[in-house]
Amino acid sequence: MKKVLMVAPACDGEDVGEAWVAAQWAARLAERHELTLLTTYKRGHTPMTQQLPTARVIEWQEPPGVGRLERLNSLMQPGYLPFYRRARRWIRAHLSAGERFDVAHQVVPVGMRYPSPAVGLGIPFVIGPVGGSLDSPPAFVPEEGATPWYQRLRALDGWRIKHDPLLRATYERADCVVGVADYVRDFLGELDLQRFEIMSETAVQEVHPPVSRSGRTGPVRLLHVGRIVRTKGLRDVIRAMDALRDLDVVLDVLGDGNDREACEQLIAELGLGDRITLHGSVPRHVVDEYYRAADVFVFPSYREPGGNVSLEAMSWGLPVVVCRRGGPGANVDESCAFLLEAQTPTQLAADCAAAVRALVEDPSLRARMGEAGRRRVETTHLWSERLDRMDRIYEELGAPSA
Repeated sequence: MKKVLMVAPACDGEDVGEAWVAAQWAARLAERHELTLLTTYKRGHTPMTQQLPTARVIEWQEPPGVGRLERLNSLMQPGYLPFYRRARRWIRAHLSAGERFDVAHQVVPVGMRYPSPAVGLGIPFVIGPVGGSLDSPPAFVPEEGATPWYQRLRALDGWRIKHDPLLRATYERADCVVGVADYVRDFLGELDLQRFEIMSETAVQEVHPPVSRSGRTGPVRLLHVGRIVRTKGLRDVIRAMDALRDLDVVLDVLGDGNDREACEQLIAELGLGDRITLHGSVPRHVVDEYYRAADVFVFPSYREPGGNVSLEAMSWGLPVVVCRRGGPGANVDESCAFLLEAQTPTQLAADCAAAVRALVEDPSLRARMGEAGRRRVETTHLWSERLDRMDRIYEELGAPSA
């Protein structure tokens, strides 16, 4: 057991996104180690002191107004600077008072634009899994519509990692940088990293019992799960469905977002209303019912840092169709997935249609790839495996176990 100092400015098991990811790490690390968590909490949410009574939680309420704009808050983290200052003061004060930690670990923000308050203080330091900073392929940008000013700030990520001394020091002085995929190593390529590991920021709790799909009748069911935003590739799946009119195949879509209206218009223009159903956001147990009922998972997101939904689909024994770039492509291989390039919308839709056609026309291929996906999750993408790997990193970097 180690004394672990976990840094997570957003950590909330009742939230979504990075806050939820951090809460998963915190809960599981607390089961294995003596955990101290530095975090903030949102007004109206249950503080982590109550959500995680097995850990020592030091938390500060987030500044007023920070959580009002979800997408701006997610990208810019306007509450990060006051958290950074408070957390760094807290760490310094407790180190000066004689407290010692075996390792410090900053799990979120996943984006690589935030310096860590734990770096350079004499504690072995791990940062990550980090990701983000992926640009859209140029041919897709015109369909993404007007980009809010704060999202355009992504363009500064590459400049800052080259010129911001505080940000550079976070990565160069880290004892281990964990990235969600190979592209992170490329993004940090000009820095002198001490150690780099690849690991997805999320995982699956369990592999579900095998689902028998061999005796099914009726159409082959495709499934897309995620926010309906242009980058998640739903428009490309809809266009692929237009090329599959000769096949008995339907598409279920779970999720909601600002690209829904455009997708509904595209479905109407192509006359696919009887083959595609947008169900909106649904409860967790309903999502599982759709995984069980599906035959193929189609998620050609072209700017996805992680992509936990593809791991969930694989845990249900589904073959997956994903883009090669980003996290989803890093989490699979060709035994369980069709890996697509993302060069243009026309190309991606055509390649998506070809992959789906191969799976629809060959039930045995669907079964083989689905079982290969279950095995891959079982050996590589369970939370227990993530924690085992992180424990090995802690052991190699930190002080001897207690």
